[in-house]
Amino acid sequence: MGKTVAQNRKARHLYTIEDTLEAGIELTGTEIKSVRDSNLNLKDAYARIERGEAWLVGVHIAPWAGGNRNNHEPLRTRKLLLHRRQIDELMGRTKAKGLTLVPLSVYFNDRGRAKVEIGLARGKKSYDHRRDIAERDAKRDMAREVADSMRGR
Repeated sequence: MGKTVAQNRKARHLYTIEDTLEAGIELTGTEIKSVRDSNLNLKDAYARIERGEAWLVGVHIAPWAGGNRNNHEPLRTRKLLLHRRQIDELMGRTKAKGLTLVPLSVYFNDRGRAKVEIGLARGKKSYDHRRDIAERDAKRDMAREVADSMRGR
């Protein structure tokens, strides 16, 4: 994985990520220039399978500053570039198990291509959030105890 442009931090808080995969994004000229300047937001974004194609919905890519009246629309739906069997597998898993497709990050690979990391996610309940917070606090306390005992030697 190359240079990370944007991350969806809220996704890991709201969802349990079961599986991830990499997909290309079909972008216009002004969109890719804006993405290279890190002018995008994944906060309320999701992906869906529709008519045998994968689409990225709700990603806000700011209009490019050097653009003219032909600049792109910031919230347009963008096509994800996946193989047919990947799309079929995602469609089956989202319909059968009630999973959601959530973009986790956008980055440039080694060849300079814009890629999005898509996660198959299951929504967390409120008690899952509390359990995660309790586990994080317990790990922090254990690390603190270990550090204190190492210093005490």
